[in-house]
Amino acid sequence: MATAATAAAVPAGGRPYRCRRTRSRCGTLRLHRLRLPAAAAASSSPLAPSTSAPPPEGGGRLVAELVGAFNELTERMGEEMATSSSSSLLFRALKLALPALRDADGGRALARALAVAASLADLQMDAEVISAGILREALDAGAVSMRDVKAQIGISTAHLLHESLRLKRAPSKLDVLDDESASALRKFCLTYYDIRAVILELALKLDMMRQLDDLPKYLQRIKSLEVMKIYAPLAHAVGAGNLSLELEDLSFRYLFPHSYDHVDQWLRSQESECKALINLYKEQLLQALKADDELKRIVQDISIQGRYKSRFSTMKKLVKDGRKPEDVKDILALRVILEPRCDGTSSDWGPRACHRTHEIIQALWKEVPGRTKDYISRPKENGYQSLHVAIDVSEPGKMRPLMEIQIRTKEMHRFAVGGDASHSLYKGGLTDPGEQN
Repeated sequence: MATAATAAAVPAGGRPYRCRRTRSRCGTLRLHRLRLPAAAAASSSPLAPSTSAPPPEGGGRLVAELVGAFNELTERMGEEMATSSSSSLLFRALKLALPALRDADGGRALARALAVAASLADLQMDAEVISAGILREALDAGAVSMRDVKAQIGISTAHLLHESLRLKRAPSKLDVLDDESASALRKFCLTYYDIRAVILELALKLDMMRQLDDLPKYLQRIKSLEVMKIYAPLAHAVGAGNLSLELEDLSFRYLFPHSYDHVDQWLRSQESECKALINLYKEQLLQALKADDELKRIVQDISIQGRYKSRFSTMKKLVKDGRKPEDVKDILALRVILEPRCDGTSSDWGPRACHRTHEIIQALWKEVPGRTKDYISRPKENGYQSLHVAIDVSEPGKMRPLMEIQIRTKEMHRFAVGGDASHSLYKGGLTDPGEQN
């Protein structure tokens, strides 16, 4: 963590909280967690509250909340993003926002700010975008001013906040029921706004949708329609696929509650069997990949994620093809994420590792002809890269849903999750605010 942060977090009569910095095996600066003295350590992170012990009172409690939030966010950001100056920027943003938001709206404003920050960190945004996410809630609540942000955080973060505020007002200028106008607005946002401001606004909309139960039903539908027409497609356009899926599902839930419940109940009825199958196939594949000699040579880490089909995408298949829920086959999915080794000869190891993984999958299971999509050899126009394979895991006398497997490197996954903003920052080395001047 940043040395600038330590000056703000000094226990009464004690030494400042220190952090250690080391280098990862590929040369990236890795930052260890800030450590609290025993009295303050009893307090848990605001992002993951605990009831095991009461937090210290007064200034000690604020410091514990500050450091807890800081540690949680830097862990979510990952090693490549949590550089020294990035951590300093994030700590200063938390130091400015947390005291101002603690008592605003009964503490809910602080919870919203940290939830938005967590979403941005999960999207692998840089510290400036995450800091702007925290401060946007403080600005909206009137707890801090833009002048405070410029003076204590920096002009660049203030500019990003200004862009996001401009973007916030954009949908009020059109009728979102008009498909052409909604499409024109999405293109306008992508053309004339900082893409990081677009990602920030998407994270704010996601947080709003997660709390829509607090609003009257007519407002729930108005906001859900706006998200379905503008923000979910916008998330898809910038490559933030997971964000787009959740925005679609939440909008679907409020716009068509009866249809949502029907699809949701059917998917839940499949969940216990699907979860067991996914865990079984995930372990089988992981063992096969780890045992492969070529992958041992060119890959330093392998992770596999299991996932289920979203409610909205299931509904689209039902409407498009006139199917019954039980006729939707591809509800199982695995995602393989590979981290190639780092040395001077490894430039093509990422694609090679992905294609070698495909070969191992073909040896394990029956591949469905005509369903393989190689976006690594032929990336999509927006730069998306991944290898998609459909597998038939049925056994004699036992029909099972098809399983889709996505294969990608860690860098490809960063782009798929965070989209253009995350990828361009990473590729350009601009994950450190100290390098952007």
